[in-house]
Amino acid sequence: MDFWQWYVRRGRIDRSTWWLQYALPIGVLSVLALMADVALGNSSLESIAMGETGYGPIVTTIGLLVAPASISSGATRLHDRGMSAWWLLIGLVPLFGQVALLVITGFLRGDGGPNRYGPPPSAAPAVGQQPQPRSEPAAEPERPPYWG
Repeated sequence: MDFWQWYVRRGRIDRSTWWLQYALPIGVLSVLALMADVALGNSSLESIAMGETGYGPIVTTIGLLVAPASISSGATRLHDRGMSAWWLLIGLVPLFGQVALLVITGFLRGDGGPNRYGPPPSAAPAVGQQPQPRSEPAAEPERPPYWG
């Protein structure tokens, strides 16, 4: 997978792609960043759990770096279900919204056929396979003569 494709993706992705290329790596990075902050003394698990302090600088930096990838992957996963990316805002509802978004993106099957966001991910060309060439653009129509 191309580095920039992790941040900017178009179309649709299936559940396995979302879990293996987004949710799992982002989760692992978050846990490693939290462990690094605790090990360096920037924060403690007890104070974070009690809400007494925020996260340390490493967790904050990693969070800012993975936020675009998280939003992009969530949007393309919602597109696979035929839903608009605006549904990501349901994650702002405390507890219920985050659980609902996890169920929608991580566990529910996508649309079987093409939808307004493109063909199903299984119809995409395999890695190393060349996609079908696009048809040539139509010639520009002739301009009418100037009548001035």
